[in-house]
Amino acid sequence: MKKLESSLTNMVLVLTGVAVIMGCLLAFVNHVTAGPISEQKQLELENGIKTVMQAEPQGDNLTVSKIDTVKTTEANGKELIYIIYNNEKGAAVQSSTMGFGGELKVLVGFDHDGNILGYTLLEHQETPGLGAKADQWFQKDGKGCIIGKNPAEGLTVSKDGGNVDAITASTITSRAFLLAVTNAYNAYKGNITDAQSGATKQRK
Repeated sequence: MKKLESSLTNMVLVLTGVAVIMGCLLAFVNHVTAGPISEQKQLELENGIKTVMQAEPQGDNLTVSKIDTVKTTEANGKELIYIIYNNEKGAAVQSSTMGFGGELKVLVGFDHDGNILGYTLLEHQETPGLGAKADQWFQKDGKGCIIGKNPAEGLTVSKDGGNVDAITASTITSRAFLLAVTNAYNAYKGNITDAQSGATKQRK
């Protein structure tokens, strides 16, 4: 077999060929894995909704009847999106705000009256051992338990005159978390106000 002449043209052709082959391989792998990844994310979401709605993982057939979204804008111009998963027990609402280290995203379960059934942290960038404790601190057996409370009656830390104990040495994270929960409640009840327009945002 004749050896390929070492020239700029041949080098470009070889590199192009390798790039095309690698691109095809990556596209194939993405195609093969897209389905399972999507299914896994859907399963995690379903389990998360069951968790915050206090539904049994196997025995309670919780059904999401409708998904609503509420979009609003903060005073700094950042758009926030709330996703509401309506179900027979009430609704699970995805909400986010800025914590001490970055965005803090939660999924909160409410009954039809707006009482908190449960919550889970979906994403956060809080300091390990401090702000990251929000995952457990506000749960039923936590020191700052919010389960059973209704945000309409106010959710603020005791340092600000409220009745919720903040995470030790993490007041900023605690305030951010409670704000995310309160905003989730307001989105569920249709009471979210857009900072720029001043209009109350409704579900879509």
